[in-house]
Amino acid sequence: MRLLIILMLASCRAWADEVAVAASNSTPKVAAAHSGMLESSQVSGQLLQLVFGLLLVIALIFLLAWVVRRIQQSLPVTGSPQVISLLASQALGPRDRLLLVQVGKEQILLGLTPGTIVPLHVLQEPVDIRVPEGNLSSAFAQRLAKVLKTTTKDKP
Repeated sequence: MRLLIILMLASCRAWADEVAVAASNSTPKVAAAHSGMLESSQVSGQLLQLVFGLLLVIALIFLLAWVVRRIQQSLPVTGSPQVISLLASQALGPRDRLLLVQVGKEQILLGLTPGTIVPLHVLQEPVDIRVPEGNLSSAFAQRLAKVLKTTTKDKP
């Protein structure tokens, strides 16, 4: 974000310097004749810069949303001391998922769609889910998982 602001400020300064040099080099009559043309080019340049900046911010928002989603999918789901816990999740499509849920000692495979949750199968033998610490895809994901573990331990 800081880089974007620095680039925008630098381009504004360069544009202002260019206009000042052009105005100082021209004679008063030529400057008066070109003032209308210069104003319209300034407005169109500012509008183009505004649209470009807006598109860049929107693209940055979508990029960050994609990164957060990828990080959430790569983090292991850990069991909790609660009665109901989510053991595993698998995306089937953009809005459809399979969930493995443990209720007490029983494990249930659920199908999750935008409108419904359907129990697909009750497992006779519980599946042992263990995720090794080194299974995370990147060093950033490993560090984030470590931080999340320490913050959940600190909560009362």
